[in-house]
Amino acid sequence: MSVLTRRFADVQRVSDAAEALCLIEQPHFAENLGLVISGYHMPGIGGPEFVAELHARMPEVKVLVLGGAGESAGDYANPGVCFRRRPIRSDELLDLASKMLAREEYSAA
Repeated sequence: MSVLTRRFADVQRVSDAAEALCLIEQPHFAENLGLVISGYHMPGIGGPEFVAELHARMPEVKVLVLGGAGESAGDYANPGVCFRRRPIRSDELLDLASKMLAREEYSAA
């Protein structure tokens, strides 16, 4: 989060998928949501299930999944989802997030 706040003014952190899904039900929050960054393993529902539920509610939102060894981009069939293995360099994370927010071209895997 500290890396993201260097470039982006409005970054919000949640503790789990349920909290994130509750937030997107708030119209003001949802209107201003540009990108969700998620880990593969999360408390509660896991990464692929969370992304599927998020896209069922907000299909236009971009999602960046930061996964670990043994996890695959193939778990995410939705357009607008980018999977990167951890660790990811700070500059790469910031550049990728900027491109996704600007809806520029980026490699999904």
